[in-house]
Amino acid sequence: MTYGIIYVKEVIILQEKTQKITAHIPVHLLHEAQHVTGKGITETIKIALLQLSRANAYESLRKMRGKVKFSIDLDELRKDR
Repeated sequence: MTYGIIYVKEVIILQEKTQKITAHIPVHLLHEAQHVTGKGITETIKIALLQLSRANAYESLRKMRGKVKFSIDLDELRKDR
């Protein structure tokens, strides 16, 4: 992934490489999503894509539930409070 660097008042902002796309999206879904986010089309789609990516990561973590063993004793951790 390529990143560009923009300097603004001594703050460095990394800007991701973007890709312009054409997508056929049902109008009612787009309007509903924009109403929920309160943002424009691009920002709304970026939010949706990010949520989809996060949902996939959470699902991967849920699949590992009970499969990872910790050497830490939960009762000992509670005593530390």
